[in-house]
Amino acid sequence: MAHLTAAELAEHLGTSKAAARIRAAACEVFAARGYGVATTREIAASLDLSPGAVYPHYKTKESLLFAIALEGHWGVLTAVTSADDPELPPADRLSAVMGAFVLWHAERTAISSVIQHELRSLEPEHLAMIVDIRRSTTAAFDAVLRAGVDDGTFGIDDVPTATLALTSLGIDVSRWFPSRRISDPHELSRRYSDIALRIAGASRP
Repeated sequence: MAHLTAAELAEHLGTSKAAARIRAAACEVFAARGYGVATTREIAASLDLSPGAVYPHYKTKESLLFAIALEGHWGVLTAVTSADDPELPPADRLSAVMGAFVLWHAERTAISSVIQHELRSLEPEHLAMIVDIRRSTTAAFDAVLRAGVDDGTFGIDDVPTATLALTSLGIDVSRWFPSRRISDPHELSRRYSDIALRIAGASRP
């Protein structure tokens, strides 16, 4: 599993309220305009700040994107690992993990979109850190599915592909949610938990 200390996380993200506001504004601008087109001037303007107000917190646009990617991916990993209780039956674990994964993306569509579609713009060192966190999230799903396969709860032959299917479904939520058909993130989370159990070849306990 990826490991970052609280100090390391704070160093990359920034601890001030101003830094948090800048990240939130940048998410909206990057999601709407795309990282390549967006400028720090636009981000600052959306907060009624001068362009120079961004630089004490993030020296470059790439460092701002990295902070957003780190915040988002660490948030996803934390949501998934916090939801998983290895003492529970595998079906309950999968339901909880998938539910948390989907809920995170449904409640944070702007940052979800940015952290999935703009990673190619990160510097290699920063990208490697994000990939490590993504692998930890994948490993969390793998562990739950393998536990279910081992005890006969799940009827799947290919755990990595099942994990890819489940995480891809959850990530895609940020593309379309909310819709006229469903706008409650908790309801969506429950529905996707049911879908995950079906994909794994189990029924809800």
